[in-house]
Amino acid sequence: MATFSGGFSGFEDKGRNSSGDGTLQRQIRRPRPAVSARGPTRLRGTRGFGGNGATMFFLIFSMMAAVVGVTSKFAGGNHIRAWRNDSLAAAGATSIVSWALTVLAFGLACKEINIGGWRGWRLKILEAFIIILTFTELLYLLLLHAGLYSTRYGPGYRGTDYALGGAGGVDPVHKGTTGVAGSRI
Repeated sequence: MATFSGGFSGFEDKGRNSSGDGTLQRQIRRPRPAVSARGPTRLRGTRGFGGNGATMFFLIFSMMAAVVGVTSKFAGGNHIRAWRNDSLAAAGATSIVSWALTVLAFGLACKEINIGGWRGWRLKILEAFIIILTFTELLYLLLLHAGLYSTRYGPGYRGTDYALGGAGGVDPVHKGTTGVAGSRI
């Protein structure tokens, strides 16, 4: 590349043009921005997943929603086993976080469908699964929080026996054993 006027002038020599008349083609050199209209340069290599611009973000939030959703179901299983107010609060809190991430993935799935373009069958199935999962997790969230309104649906958030140990000051007996009078073991 030959520069003109002794220093950097913003032009670069592209060689002779195809007409053969001997004139030099000049092109103005512009700096390339780190972020272009297509997104950051470090994320441009994600086109191998197919889909469109929302695909990579959809996949990231889908995986995060899946992991947090599984942990939410573990907390819900622990609540069914323990059936106490504190386990209900833990299951309810993780279900809210899980549903929020699933709603983000749902929005990105809708955005991806709206943008259009070619998407493989696996991506279409994942989009459908996230859309269905959003509403089933909402149902799970509402059923967990039903104890907020009535103790008929579970231990409730207003239980008063938590500080007393559930038996009104009496030492609890382990399940499956018989309590022997005078024995502390």
